[in-house]
Amino acid sequence: MNIAVIPARGGSKRIPHKNIRDFCGKPMIAWPITAAQASGLFTHIIVSTDDQEIASVAQQWGAEVPFVRPADLSDDFTGTTPVVAHAVAWCLEQGWPLEAVCCIYATAPLIQVEDLHKGLELLQFNSDGYVFSVTSFTSPIQRAFRINTSGKTEMFYPEYFNARSQDLEAAYHDAGQFYWAKPQTWLTKKSGFDGGLPVILPRWRVQDIDTLEDWQRAEYMCKFLYKEMNFI
Repeated sequence: MNIAVIPARGGSKRIPHKNIRDFCGKPMIAWPITAAQASGLFTHIIVSTDDQEIASVAQQWGAEVPFVRPADLSDDFTGTTPVVAHAVAWCLEQGWPLEAVCCIYATAPLIQVEDLHKGLELLQFNSDGYVFSVTSFTSPIQRAFRINTSGKTEMFYPEYFNARSQDLEAAYHDAGQFYWAKPQTWLTKKSGFDGGLPVILPRWRVQDIDTLEDWQRAEYMCKFLYKEMNFI
């Protein structure tokens, strides 16, 4: 069986109640739950949370919350991998015959069913690693610059100052939507992006949501996306 694990810790500081705050008409966490359900890929859709309010909302939208996430996995410094590893270990203790596990972020309202399917298809070619969503940087990273302690700009790679954008290698970053892997990969707590297989998403379907400005931008994108698909 395949399962989805949606990490959703309580106590968000930058955007209070981020995981269950209304986003385009329904709680944020309802969007990835609904996508996971619509994909037909998962026997169980599990939300890992330490927060009873999040648990209640997740259950209302059809997800399972079979355990409370331990306090030592619920602080500001715990990464995604140990949280998913804990969920995988719990499932195996129940005797579930896990084949593949997909971590889906609670704040991924733009996630699409076809991308989840593509990720699972690619996993057969990377059974000891991850398959995850990525997108390209909008500008060449080789021409990036910092603002130094004097308040002036300073290139990270000044040797590329005269390089044409079209001559520079494209760079990608994590799209922050989903991560497929075999149970054992999660249990070994292997992490990092080296050796992963990418599901490349267009930039107009990717938005990290850490600030209220991010949230607003994501809502604009969501309204456009689902209007084009006749969903709203």
